Amino acid sequence: MTITEKILASHAGRDSVMPGELVMAKLDVVLANDITAPLGIEEFRKASVKQVFDKSKIILVSDHFTPNKDIKSAEQCKMVRDFAREQGLINYFDVGKMGIEHALLPEQGLVLPGDAILGADSHTCTYGAVGAFATGSGSTDFAAAMITGEAWFKIPESIKFIFYGKPQRWVGGKDLILYIIGDIGVDGALYKAMEFTGEAIRNLSMDSRLTMCNMAIEAGGKSGIVPPDDITIEYVKPRAERPYKVYESDPDAAYADTREYDVSKIEPQVALPFKPENTKGVSDLENISIDQAVIGSCTNGRMEDLRIAAGILKDRKVHPYVRLIVIPGTQSIYLQALREGLLEVFIEAGGVVSTPTCGPCLGGHMGILAAGEKCISTTNRNFRGRMGHIDSEVYLSGPAVAAASAILGRIGRPEEVEK
Repeated sequence: MTITEKILASHAGRDSVMPGELVMAKLDVVLANDITAPLGIEEFRKASVKQVFDKSKIILVSDHFTPNKDIKSAEQCKMVRDFAREQGLINYFDVGKMGIEHALLPEQGLVLPGDAILGADSHTCTYGAVGAFATGSGSTDFAAAMITGEAWFKIPESIKFIFYGKPQRWVGGKDLILYIIGDIGVDGALYKAMEFTGEAIRNLSMDSRLTMCNMAIEAGGKSGIVPPDDITIEYVKPRAERPYKVYESDPDAAYADTREYDVSKIEPQVALPFKPENTKGVSDLENISIDQAVIGSCTNGRMEDLRIAAGILKDRKVHPYVRLIVIPGTQSIYLQALREGLLEVFIEAGGVVSTPTCGPCLGGHMGILAAGEKCISTTNRNFRGRMGHIDSEVYLSGPAVAAASAILGRIGRPEEVEK
């Protein structure tokens, strides 16, 4: 079996499973945020249930519209807050101690190897980076999971993505996943488990692995996963407060497809509007001016990303007609960036730094685009109207390209600002 099949078999109380089978699996983590939780709470009420199945396994994070941007978002967050208080939930995160959920949970050790995780947010697949099966759901399935502690799944087929070679300078997890999506398309892994492996993955940081798994959904994937290794355990061990189990794929496991990539041939990538599959190497782009640059989100708001961006921006200035918005993924990341002097770098360069929030990624707040404006962003989606006006454009990249572009006033390579 593959690692994904083993995890689901274990949680379904089975010795083995095969792709296409339907199973009921017990869940280790059930997650929602301030947008998706209210709908689930309403369904929970309709079921006339008094108590969630396990108050330690339900995690609620207010991160999309927080700090509250308007009355409606304040009402949504209040509903989540009241429910968490009523149920006595142990893991409830609000302004001041919260973070962007998919940066926060791994950091806090709340998602661990071998877990089965259901989250009412499509980027729940992020947690595959620690060797867990993690997938998004709708709010109704989230409500059912809060009640029963279980969810049904069709066992997905797996696609193995093997990376070898040494990456070029400035190439990280964001570039690798954009390259995959550009190769197979936004539905190329539809309802498949995307398994990332090979020499280059084993040498990849946890931050970059989290980025790769985060965007599995952008290829249509049911989940993304990196088999645990020494880097995983080094990350997880000091954070874990409960037992976990490491799984690995069998050598003779069956895959729907296997794809191999030489990372030395991959340059920093940019996804052009209006799909993440519209990828090009940054050197293939010419004179695309920008109005805004966003560095942050559940995809690229971690310490590695902020350090890369600050390294490029140090002693340089953001273009006078570009707005640079930097959003650390969690309060801990924010504090660490403060201690390292990174926030000072961003501000002195002419950028602004926000409290952790999803904010502009979903067109929520903290950086909405007007008609005709263009933004280079380290977020995960660039659909039409995603970050504001329907006639605005979002270009996706890693932090190095985003930082360099903020200085240049157009999409460009980091090497250009080093001259």
